[in-house]
Amino acid sequence: MKQVAVAFGGPSAEHDISILTGLQAARLLNQSGLDVLAVYWDRGGNWHTVPVDSEARDFIDGPPARATQVEPVLGRSGGWRPVKGLRPKTYRPEAVLSCFHGGYAEAGGARALFDWMGLPSTGGSLFAGALSVDKLAFGSVIAQAGLPTLPRLIVGDGHADPDFDGPYIVKPRFGGSSIGIEVVQDLAAAKGLAKQNVHLADGAVLEPYRPDLYDLNVAVITHPTFRASLIEKPIRPGSDSIYSYSDKYLHTSGLSQAPREMPAPISEELAARIRSLAEQVAGLVGLGSLARLDFLSDGTEVFVNEVNNIPGAMSLYLWPEDSPAALLTNALEQAVRSRSSNEAPTVFARGEALRAAGGIAGKLANLGGPTR
Repeated sequence: MKQVAVAFGGPSAEHDISILTGLQAARLLNQSGLDVLAVYWDRGGNWHTVPVDSEARDFIDGPPARATQVEPVLGRSGGWRPVKGLRPKTYRPEAVLSCFHGGYAEAGGARALFDWMGLPSTGGSLFAGALSVDKLAFGSVIAQAGLPTLPRLIVGDGHADPDFDGPYIVKPRFGGSSIGIEVVQDLAAAKGLAKQNVHLADGAVLEPYRPDLYDLNVAVITHPTFRASLIEKPIRPGSDSIYSYSDKYLHTSGLSQAPREMPAPISEELAARIRSLAEQVAGLVGLGSLARLDFLSDGTEVFVNEVNNIPGAMSLYLWPEDSPAALLTNALEQAVRSRSSNEAPTVFARGEALRAAGGIAGKLANLGGPTR
């Protein structure tokens, strides 16, 4: 590969974290010798190419001063084209490293867009993105597969009450792994929170809160063969009951310096089980390289908690023995090689149904209902 794109930003509560991930990835790939097109999707919905050497502070008030507004071009020869100019050139990179976090972009939307632009992109299939972001659907798939996971139900009026007692942990049904999550003592508090918390407006799920369980996270590579990273144990500061957004991200030196123990102080038996579960989950969901899987454990039991299809900082810090640029390049190469297998089949869309349809007026007449 010669030129690749790194795309970041997007309509999401995790917009800022996506910028940080994208800028880091763009620098690493550029330093490895690749021509990198850094593409920023701003909060207003506009796209821009930005300098690879941009800093985080350059985006505080919007696109950087040296940004060039572009627009997506759909089609098999698509890409991004500058909005201004007499004969603008369309930028068509060989692959896109998707660094979107949360929102419709991570939930398969960006993958669908890049497919329509004819560009291979990282982050697994659009179906993997949708399943990863929907906590209720993901938990149901894991439970149906017979893998260990805590019960997870929709909370709110009109839905069945849980058959387990509080306290409960309440999460956005659609979203990341740390924003909008709270612990409540009873069902009434959970229902009240679901109505009031802006992060729960699109739906909320609850599961039993067990203070004896702690977080264990592992990243995976799925190409050319499956590999699991070191396992980390994030540390919850003080008496915090959950690993929060600020614990993860609000550090001047980045996510890699968030409080954690790595490798996690767990038995080799538990570590082996987590790696095995990670491989099974990756296959079930259809994850791409550099995904992260989150587990809960008390040191003996272990439960599949969530999957992060496009994790913060691409979870590069979990691979201390690997070259970060090589990990990113590997993910891009996987996207290029798997592109044809992810394209929707069109063998049954060649006009047979149109030729057999007859007149539309006749079909409308057969629908019944009032006529004029």
